[in-house]
Amino acid sequence: MTAKDIFKNYSDELKAVDRNLMDIFQSNVLLIPLIGKHILSSGGKRIRPLFLLLSADLCGYKDSNRAFLGAIIEAIHTASLLHDDVIDGADTRRGKPASHVLWGNQVVILVGDYLYSNALKLAVTQKSQKIMEALSDATTRMTEGEILQLHKTGDPEITREEYFQIISAKTGILISAACRIGSILANQPNEKEAALVQFGLKTGIAFQLADDVLDYMAKPKDLGKRLGKDLEEGKITMPLIHLLKIASKDEREEIKNIIKEIVKVQDSKKHPVNNGGNLNRITELFSKYNAIEESLKIANALVKEAQAELNVFPASRQKEAILAMAEYAMQRNK
Repeated sequence: MTAKDIFKNYSDELKAVDRNLMDIFQSNVLLIPLIGKHILSSGGKRIRPLFLLLSADLCGYKDSNRAFLGAIIEAIHTASLLHDDVIDGADTRRGKPASHVLWGNQVVILVGDYLYSNALKLAVTQKSQKIMEALSDATTRMTEGEILQLHKTGDPEITREEYFQIISAKTGILISAACRIGSILANQPNEKEAALVQFGLKTGIAFQLADDVLDYMAKPKDLGKRLGKDLEEGKITMPLIHLLKIASKDEREEIKNIIKEIVKVQDSKKHPVNNGGNLNRITELFSKYNAIEESLKIANALVKEAQAELNVFPASRQKEAILAMAEYAMQRNK
C-alpha cells in the first residue's frame, strides 16, 4: 500500500474535512471567511487530519464526527502557519502569496487567534475531557516550540536536544494529538492510546526533520518556497547541526560567520543567501561531510521507531495503512 493509495482511499473524507474547516472560518466579520477561502485554495495534503482518520480506523471507530475533529486539528495547524509566516516574514505559502502579504500582519495574527479559539470552542461540543486535554496540550506545546525556535534563531550553538525539542513541539505534538484522538474516540485501553501517542510524536518529528532536509535539496517548485530558506531565516536545523559537529575548526568558524552574516542582513530585511554564495558554500560542506545523508538516516530511524510503537495492534489492513503513511515522511525525499 502506498501513500498515493491512502490519499485516494480517504479523498472523500478529506473533502469533508475541508468543508468543516471552512465552517470554522465562518464569521460575521467577512474578512475571516475571505482569508479562509484563500488558504483553502492554496491546497495542502491534510496530513494531520489523515492521521486522525487512520488512527480511528485502526481502532475501529467509523462515526462521521471524525471529519469534524480532523478539521479542528487542521484549523489549529493553519493558525500556527498564519502566525509562523508573519514571524518569518514569508512571502509565499504553497506557491501562493502568504495571507499577511495580502491583508497585513495585524489582521492575519488576529485571524490565527480566531482559528485557535474557535477550533477549541467547537471541540468542547464533543463533551470529552480527554479530547480537550489533547488539543489544549498540543496548542500550548506548539507555542512553546515557536518561542524556543525564535530564541534560537541564528544561534550556531543550538544543541541537538534543543532542535528536537523545537520540532517535537512544531510538528510532532499535533500529529500525536491527532493519533491520540483517534484512539479516544474508540475508547481504547491506555496501552493502545499511549502507543498511538508515541507513534504520532515520532512520526511527526520525522516529518519535520525530513522537511528540514528538503529545504536544502528539493526543487523550489516542489518545495513551494525558496531553496535554503531556513538558512536564510537563520534557522539551524539538523543538517547544519550535524555539519557544525563534524567539520574542521576552520570550517566551523566559516559556517558560524555565514550564519552571523545572514542574521545581520536578515535584520535589515534583505535576502543574501543565494546571491552571496553562502548557500553554495554550505551545500559544498554538506556534500563533503554527508550531512544530508546522515540527517535522513536519523529521520528514517525515527520512522522505524514510530512503526514499532504499534506492535500492540494486531496485523490488519488499517495497520498497514497507518504504517505506510509513516513511511511517507521519507518518500518525499526520493
